[in-house]
Amino acid sequence: MKYKLISILLFYLATLPSTAQESLSQLLNKYNTKSVPYISVQELAMPKTEAIVLDAREWQEYQVSHIKNAIYVGYTHFNLQETTKQIQNKQQQIVVYCSLGIRSEKIAQQLKDAGYTNIFNLYGGIFEWKNNNFSVYNLENKQTENIHTFSKAWSTWLLKGNKIYND
Repeated sequence: MKYKLISILLFYLATLPSTAQESLSQLLNKYNTKSVPYISVQELAMPKTEAIVLDAREWQEYQVSHIKNAIYVGYTHFNLQETTKQIQNKQQQIVVYCSLGIRSEKIAQQLKDAGYTNIFNLYGGIFEWKNNNFSVYNLENKQTENIHTFSKAWSTWLLKGNKIYND
């Protein structure tokens, strides 16, 4: 329930008109506590990085686009018990992402609180991933240019690809 209220609040705040575009760092500093360390998209994309990648966006966002082999865990209906069944080793590197890195910090913190020790939040989320020309995939596992941006307001952060949103 707490995370549903946060989602509603984030959605409301995201739809308010902004007088000036702030930097991604400023945006993340405004909403995040940095309780979970960031990992860059470049670092995650390195061939030697063998992390479990978790998608902490809503199902409709994941269906449109996700990072290859990412496991959908959701945000509003995130289930810690179901997620941890898929990750046996508490020292395994885990990277959680969402659109920009706000919702993913909340999910990553729950995993950290459950004893997982090698947790990272993807800096800039799937938007930064796509903005850096890394591929995303749809449910049919086909590469796509479509990115679900959560809302029109949040879509301003996506600089590359086709923006898909529901408002």
